[in-house]
This record gives sequence, structure tokens and C-alpha cells, in this order.
Amino acid sequence: MELKEAISSGFQNYTNFQGRASRSAFWWWQLFFVGVYLLVHVVGTAILVFGVYMEMLFVALAGYIVPVGLYVLAMILPTLAVTIRRLHDLDRSGWWYFIGLVPVVGIIVLLVFFCTEGTRGDNRFGADPLGGVNTEIFT
Repeated sequence: MELKEAISSGFQNYTNFQGRASRSAFWWWQLFFVGVYLLVHVVGTAILVFGVYMEMLFVALAGYIVPVGLYVLAMILPTLAVTIRRLHDLDRSGWWYFIGLVPVVGIIVLLVFFCTEGTRGDNRFGADPLGGVNTEIFT
């Protein structure tokens, strides 16, 4: 899956917590999310610095908090959905996401999960997002 497809899929399935998402779909989405976040953060920081320089603290704080906050709020649901679908690709429940709350170890476990190849073929969460090989043909 390419970047454009992953972004499109992420927004089209922003409330879809069923099915599966491939590694490429997940990581392209993460790249998009972080890239846009950094852009919004830089613009917000520039507004913050300008507002402080002009001694307009309300404008400075609002100029940073509003765009960054709106972006993060807007992206929570689609990012959570693609993350849960990625866990489904590994034949794991979306509840595994909460292992990330365990300090240090939880984040490492999730990172390993996200880097691991998904199950080939169908699993209990649906069809292979990469269109895996049908083993019945070769038996």
C-alpha cells in the first residue's frame, strides 16, 4: 500500500474498528500523522513566539493550543481505528492496545507487534488485507 492509499483508507475507515490493516497501511498512516503533527506544531510554535514577542499572551497561547489541539482531537479516532485493525491483522484483539499503558514494556511489546508480519490468509477478524495466497490451490 502506498502513502496516498493509506491516508485515503485511514480517513474512509475512521470509525471502522473491524477488519484488518496491513503493516504498510499502519506505518504510512503513522508517517502521515506525525508529519502533519510536526507541521502544525511548527506553525503553532511560530504563532506562539510571535504572540509572546508582541506581548499578546492570549493570542500566543490560543495560536498554539487551538490548531495543535484540534488536529490531535480530529486524528484520535482514525489513528485508533487503524491501530486496532493492525492488531487484528496479527490475530490479536484490539484490547491489546491497552498493554501500552504498562510503562516501558508495554510500548516495546506494541512496537514489536506493529513491526511483525500479519497472519497470512484469513483469520477471525477477516480476510488478509494483502490478498494472501490461497493454500487450497496448492494442496
